Parts: sequence; C-alpha cells; structure tokens
Amino acid sequence: MNKISIIVPCYNEEDVLKIFYNKITEVSKTIDADFEYIFVDDGSKDKTLEILKEYSKKDNRVRFISFSRNFGKESAMYAGLKEATGDYVAIMDADLQDPPDLLKEMYETLLTKEFDCVATKRKTRKGEPILRSFFSRMFYSIINKMTSTEIVNGARDYRLMSRKMVDSILEVTEYNRFSKGIFSWVGFKTKWIAYDNIERAAGKTKWNFWKLFKYSIEGITAFTTTPLVMSAVIGIIFCIIAFIMILFVIFKTLIYGDPVSGWPSTICIILFVSGIQLFCLGIMGEYLAKEYMEVKNRPIYIVKETEKDIEK
Repeated sequence: MNKISIIVPCYNEEDVLKIFYNKITEVSKTIDADFEYIFVDDGSKDKTLEILKEYSKKDNRVRFISFSRNFGKESAMYAGLKEATGDYVAIMDADLQDPPDLLKEMYETLLTKEFDCVATKRKTRKGEPILRSFFSRMFYSIINKMTSTEIVNGARDYRLMSRKMVDSILEVTEYNRFSKGIFSWVGFKTKWIAYDNIERAAGKTKWNFWKLFKYSIEGITAFTTTPLVMSAVIGIIFCIIAFIMILFVIFKTLIYGDPVSGWPSTICIILFVSGIQLFCLGIMGEYLAKEYMEVKNRPIYIVKETEKDIEK
C-alpha cells in the first residue's frame, strides 16, 4: 500500500490544530493509503507544540519537528520534505484554507501516472483585502514578465507530489528559498485544481503586508536577474540624457552667450538622479545580500526536538 506524507507548517496555530487534525483524519479514512502527518512547529509561542506532543502520543501517524526559533514557512516546508518518508508527499496549511477534501482527487490523479504533481490555485480572492489582492496580482504579473520560470497566479503551497519530484526539490539546497518558484523550476508534469478562496477556520493570519512584500522581493531576486539589467539600462539612459544636456548648454552659451540658468530646476534634477542611483544601488545590494547569506552556509533551520525525543 502506498504511503502519503502530509507536511503541515505551524506557527502559533493552537486555535485551529484540533479542527485540522479531526478533518485530515476524517479525509484519510476515505483514501486507500497509509498516512503520516508531519507537523513542523516553526518556533510557536503559544501551545502549538504542547498540542502536537499530545497528538503524537495517541496517534503513531503523527510526527512533529520543533524549531529552536522561528525560521519561516519556507524552512518549515523544507524540513518537512526532508523528513517525509511517503511515496507521495503533500504540503498544506493548518488553517484549512487548503481544503483537505481535495486530497482524494489529487491522489487518484497521481495514481494514473500521467502527472507527477497535483497543485492548487485560487480562482478568486474573496474575503481578502482589496489592496492586498491588487498587489498580489501585480506581483505575479511582474515576476512572470521577468523570469522564464512560470509562477502561476493564485498558486497555493498546497500540492501532492510524487517521491521523484520531492527528491528533486530536496536537491535544491539554497538558503534563500522561494518554493513556488522551486516547484516550477524543477519541472515535472503538474495538474492544477482551482477553487474559491477559503477563509481561515480559526485564528489570525501571520502574513501582514510587509511580510508579503519581503516575500515577493525574495521571489523576484531568487529567479531573475532582470532588475540588475534594468538598473544598468537606466544608468545608460541617464548618461545619454546628460550628454545631450551638456551639448545643449554649450550650444546655447556659444550662440546666445547665455548659459542655462535655474538653480531650483538644477537641484531637482540632482535629487532625482541621486534617487535613481540609490535605487539601482539598492537593487544590487539586495542581490549581494542574498549571495552573502548563501556563502555563509548557515543551516536552513535548527531542530530543537521531535517526537523521537518524547519516546526516549
């Protein structure tokens, strides 16, 4: 019998864990496969870890990995993938925005061997703040114009993958991770399932606007160098404009004997060009920062304890 590993990143999810556990165990009864549930506690400050320990004691399918601190969802997903032993591996959130009921359809699709992955995406963003939805759409539009790696609009991390695809993802060991891009970059044939946006079953989202903005920058810098090219092009354009303006000043001085005046306009131009320079330096600095983090070769996460420590 095939085995399915369910990876669930958790950060302060005490309000929803019981609901999720009851739902996923209910769904697992409808699927002809063995299961293991790998909950990754990403440095939670509430009772998430205590609840996971209780579940692991009463259900031998439940495993958990507890980080020494909050390393982020990307690290949690990577840790779960490394620990998963199933023939098929799924990633889903604990807040039930990723409907467990789809799991059976996803599994049956992979059994046909026609696809290596079944992924999900949102058809609508109902219930999401208008401003957040607007910037999300802008992000997908911008990144897909910059990179050859397709990032599907509305894509969720919720997906079921074959062991072969999971092993390929684990070969991508970079420190700065953007899984939506990595899933696409490794290739393999993927079937997409679209569904309406579902709000959290309980608790509050941990993703505010600033965190999503930083995550979007992470994605852009991880899969394209187009911003660096853009900064170079901007520099060339301003050099050409400066050269033309120098010729204009020389021409006007020689013909009319009147140099170009206008102190305020000169200051505005200087400030504008300086701003462009700082912007371009910021782009280069972002890429250098990513390289700096990579060459230090720090671990992606640090494990504090697992279910095995309870058994000792």
